[in-house]
Amino acid sequence: MTEISARDRKNTKGVNPKGATLATRVLELVASGQASSRAELAQLLGTAPSTISLTVAELVERGLIAEEGTQSSTGGRPRRVLRAGSTDEYAVAADVGGRHARIGVVLPGNGVRDVANVPFEIADGPEAALTRLAEHVESLAEQRGRDRLRGVGLSLPGPVDVPAGAVVLPSRMPGWNRFPVAAWLEERFGVPAVVDNDANCMAVGEQSVRPAEHRRTITVKIGSAIGAGVIIDGHLYRGATGAAGDITHIRIEGGADIPCSCGNTGCLETVASGAALVRILRERGVEVASTEDVVQLATDADPEATRAVRRAGDHLGRVLAANVNFFNPDAVYLGGILSTLEPFVAAVRSQLYESCHPLATEHLTIERAILGADAGLVGVGLFALQRALARALGDAGGVRTDRFPAVVPPRNG
Repeated sequence: MTEISARDRKNTKGVNPKGATLATRVLELVASGQASSRAELAQLLGTAPSTISLTVAELVERGLIAEEGTQSSTGGRPRRVLRAGSTDEYAVAADVGGRHARIGVVLPGNGVRDVANVPFEIADGPEAALTRLAEHVESLAEQRGRDRLRGVGLSLPGPVDVPAGAVVLPSRMPGWNRFPVAAWLEERFGVPAVVDNDANCMAVGEQSVRPAEHRRTITVKIGSAIGAGVIIDGHLYRGATGAAGDITHIRIEGGADIPCSCGNTGCLETVASGAALVRILRERGVEVASTEDVVQLATDADPEATRAVRRAGDHLGRVLAANVNFFNPDAVYLGGILSTLEPFVAAVRSQLYESCHPLATEHLTIERAILGADAGLVGVGLFALQRALARALGDAGGVRTDRFPAVVPPRNG
């Protein structure tokens, strides 16, 4: 990402809010790979081609967008291909769990490279755990070229105050409450950093590769815990306080006597999460120590594990059915380790069709996440790249940089 010159900063002082907003939207669409030509930008944004051309030209001059090559068109002159910054620029992202982290390089347009799983003990607290994680991130950056690193993104398994860059009252993250994770990362790496909830990141990553017509979706991450990310008209919906999609603590029938980490009893997490399945199987005399053990048993068709997994899918399906009836989404995407089990997915799908109004399920897509384990990684990496672009544009024209992490660019149509 080319640095903005002092002359450019001076020349953009008078950019009006509408022009600034258009520039940020153009950057969003190009950075995430949703648009690669001026014509596509004009169509997606409903803006005159001449206005788009002027905005693109200004961004090209600043080094925030580049034009190269051509792509085929349906007629007329071939279209120049747009990309954000340099093809060599990238973000390093990490999708964190309780005992491990999945790290990788995310490129403009949602490409992911050099993915690896590394140890990460969230119970060790933020400073110790982040210091060890940063060493792995540094190694990736050195391999890729430290001078081309533009952002760092971290997906965390808890409620996140995005503007503050910190988790808030997480149930299984001792010592992390209000710790300034994003600020810590920025100080360590010297580039913009983004921290967000893992389910939101998964929803954003999955949205970036889904069909144009799927603009209203629910993406559920089902691992040791449960969370959901909501996309409305192509945008991640956070709600009034950032808690949208938290289906974890919806109380369900049959779980009234089981205490939850939130302090209540009978929450979805107590009967349908990976941690709940470990507890349930242990109570039945099955030797399991982790969600991975449960998955292995169910994969091997162990009857107790399969029965428990089906029951968990049934519970999740009931909760999702209420949300599908209310929200009427285009699609429900299932991610996380439990989504790899066909009995679990089949139970969710069956419950949705049984409990939802036929009109709500007539065209409803219910599928596993295409990106699988990489969905959260891609999502938070795109957030980091967008934050870096927004900050560069903000330096030039006074554009707010805190709005980017909340936005998922719409796909075609």
